[in-house]
Amino acid sequence: MDFAAIERKWQRKWQNDKIFEPKVENKKKFFITVPYPYMSGSLHIGHGRTFTMGDIIARFKRLQGYNVLFPMAFHVTGTPVLAIADAIKAGDEKVINLYKEYVRIYEDDEDRVEEIVSSFVEPENIARYFAEKTQQDFIGMGYSIDWRRKFHTAEPIYNKFVEWQFKKLYDKGVIKKGKYPITYSIEDGNPVGEDDIEDGDTNKVSIMEFTAIKFQFEDGYLVAATLRPETIFGVTNLWLNPNSTYCKVKVGDEIWYISKEASEKLKYQKEDVVVEECFTGERFIGKYVREPVGGRKIPVLPAEFVDPDNATGVVYSVPAHAPYDYQALVDLQKNEGYLGRFGLSKKDVEIEPIKIIDIQGYILPAKDICERMRIKDQNDSRLEEATQIIYKDEFYSGVLNERCKQFAGIKINEIKDEVKNWLKGLGKADVFYETSRKAVTRNGHKVIVAVLQEQWFIDYTPSWWKELGHKLVDNMLFYPTKYKGIMHGIIDWLEKRPCARKRGLGTRFPWNKEWIIESLSDSTIYMAMYTIAHIIRRENIKAEQLKEEFFDYVFLGKGNVSDVAKLTGIREDVIEEMHSEFSYWYPNDERHTAPPHLSNHLAFFIMHHAAIFPEENWPKSITLNGLMIREGAKISKSKGNVIPLAHVADKYGVDLFRLYCAVNADLDSVVDWRESEIASLRRRFVQFVNILEESVEAVPLKEYDWYDKWLLSKFYRRLKESVALFDSFRIRDAMINMLFHFMNDVKEYEKFVGAERRKRIIRNIMDEWLLILSPVIPHICEEYWHKIGHSTYISLENLPKIMEEYINEEIEAEKDYLDSVISDIEEIIKIARIKPHKIYIYTAEPWKWDVFRAIKDVSPKEAIKEAMKIRKDKTTVDFVKRLLKEKIKFVEIDESALLEREKSEIERILGASVIIDSAYDPKNKRRFALPLKPAIYIE
Repeated sequence: MDFAAIERKWQRKWQNDKIFEPKVENKKKFFITVPYPYMSGSLHIGHGRTFTMGDIIARFKRLQGYNVLFPMAFHVTGTPVLAIADAIKAGDEKVINLYKEYVRIYEDDEDRVEEIVSSFVEPENIARYFAEKTQQDFIGMGYSIDWRRKFHTAEPIYNKFVEWQFKKLYDKGVIKKGKYPITYSIEDGNPVGEDDIEDGDTNKVSIMEFTAIKFQFEDGYLVAATLRPETIFGVTNLWLNPNSTYCKVKVGDEIWYISKEASEKLKYQKEDVVVEECFTGERFIGKYVREPVGGRKIPVLPAEFVDPDNATGVVYSVPAHAPYDYQALVDLQKNEGYLGRFGLSKKDVEIEPIKIIDIQGYILPAKDICERMRIKDQNDSRLEEATQIIYKDEFYSGVLNERCKQFAGIKINEIKDEVKNWLKGLGKADVFYETSRKAVTRNGHKVIVAVLQEQWFIDYTPSWWKELGHKLVDNMLFYPTKYKGIMHGIIDWLEKRPCARKRGLGTRFPWNKEWIIESLSDSTIYMAMYTIAHIIRRENIKAEQLKEEFFDYVFLGKGNVSDVAKLTGIREDVIEEMHSEFSYWYPNDERHTAPPHLSNHLAFFIMHHAAIFPEENWPKSITLNGLMIREGAKISKSKGNVIPLAHVADKYGVDLFRLYCAVNADLDSVVDWRESEIASLRRRFVQFVNILEESVEAVPLKEYDWYDKWLLSKFYRRLKESVALFDSFRIRDAMINMLFHFMNDVKEYEKFVGAERRKRIIRNIMDEWLLILSPVIPHICEEYWHKIGHSTYISLENLPKIMEEYINEEIEAEKDYLDSVISDIEEIIKIARIKPHKIYIYTAEPWKWDVFRAIKDVSPKEAIKEAMKIRKDKTTVDFVKRLLKEKIKFVEIDESALLEREKSEIERILGASVIIDSAYDPKNKRRFALPLKPAIYIE
């Protein structure tokens, strides 16, 4: 069967008949959005998981009878597209070749590839090309998107919408201008955000504030950076990398000695920074500095583990509490040859650690933990674990001791910024900002932290705003539920965020046109734009007509429609139509994405809705799915394991890909794309399709026997369960239940009744089976929906009625009982290695059933007491103990009658004569029979 042809056929029909273009009507609505993709290249299967899960949810909601809106747009703002265009313009062969690879995904002609990539010197051409191709890819994935509503984030109409949003925030007093640390690219001369940083969306780069402590040295200070300034009281020496370059830097009126890399960063964090001269770190080794709190002389020692590109490139040593420092001193004492290079002796480095934190269970914490874990040297990988253990124990039970002056007696978990502020007040410390990890922009330029003097930022700290944010989260559904608590935590620590830069595509800042609103700040409430974008295009409304009063009326219901019409030149009826569209579709019922968006986009999505919109228009739910990897590794260009989304249809089949996304892992888990598992799933998928194909022409059954009723009961029970599972986002469980488990039921049914009857019973339930599976595998379901005679689209159908009257617990229990008996007999035959001639089955005596009924609803402690009321005998006690041990679930079955009725089938399956409850019992097996678990004797 040509699955690709079937998929393309239905995609064309869906698009031609515009079946996913919903209208406002008197019907319950469901508005689902997935974050629009960034258009700097082609998308791969890792991106595809999130969009696929979003589409599955949208399709299931249509089945539930909702009027579903699932729109899509394209993100192009920020610096990435601009950086790509600049690189191509500059003749960067690496970037040019990369983009030729991207374009070859869609183009076969090399001349055409050259022509397209040459056009990428204009950033708009990059965005336009990949937006067009991504739309083509999404259609090819069967996504039920309303493409009338698409836009991209550099369009003038979108710019006007973002301007309006920022004016609303400005009116709330949260758009401010001032001095603020931001992530920054020196080469680009521009602030950078998550979208601009390589892997910034999945591996967040945050700003770390180090305390830069000044140690008096010659005519200035050797400046060491730390995240734990309270440990300054235990400093014994400084560490410098002797092989790195350090510089003498004039900072205002002071002289600082720091690494060359630090001096470059400092220029972007402070005014009046001048590098006077540079030299190797070896110059400092063996010299002394004075520590700032007691004036003690301490040595500067060599340490090649010091990274000159981390903070100031100078580290102070606290060997009593830092395992790395302690082990480094021990190693140095053993390496007299290395010490001799710097004119040092072993005696020079025999330094006594200074304990400043009392922790229960430790004498000298760093020494104790290193000896306890048998750390070999400073390269031992377990040092990190040792450090975390000490820091954890110090945080929860550590107390500063008498060496810490006025801070003595304060718990480590309560010290906060007191020591840092005290040192600053004495003029002995400053601030140095560093990134939380080494990072580069998408075009490979180093990312540092800069402090811009006239930076625009959004201030998320006002208490009124945080209260609204928490209230919104409280009223939302999160799945998985754990993310609700995480989001509350994110809102708590949200502070100020730079929201503008001077380079990139995007919306000009309303109050200062040389600034451009950054790419995450312009992407927070854009779901509102989906509700009206198609009408703006239909009416050919120009950007200059979209004034603040227009958005106020359409989105907030403020003002008078006739006044807005006069001001904008837009007809009143059109403005009212847009207001009605927004009022019908809003709020956004579900935002579906992945966990890396929690701390940035989703937090801003929540906070901006809380600030701008009334409660009735706040978003209702957030669902998140885990990421996708391939063969156990992250999907990335560098690993060479990228499968473009455009190749899915021909390489695997779209329905197979969608099915793999749905059943390979729970929504919250990572999906590992493995070729061997894909091949296995394909075989099962083909088996399913073959079952459908064989049943298309079959005549449905009109009368049902016991086996038919069993299969119908299993089907409708699974259908009922799967609808509930889908509705609670347990999509994997729903599909495994309704597809694989039910296929097993069908196989079991066929074992008893044969293939011909199986074809007929499947035809009886094919409508319902196709409907429940259609959200995940829509193309094959649409194909067979029409093959069995329907003229409507399955994609627009409602869920089938659950035929409760077919769900029969008694029949299912009887079938389970028969399966259990047959399985037990087969196991005995296998273990005994015998060929049976006669099989004797002995059911439990009536008194055992009487006792079973009496104790079925009582606790194990009360069971024997209740049983003895029925039958006072020692064997009763033994029986109850066995019954409790076996944990048999009570079901009322007439075992003898059932076994007699199905005797011929049991004999056929086992290939031997079966005798039920015979008086013949040579091994006295009957006494072992329990209710629902008969005794067996085989001759």
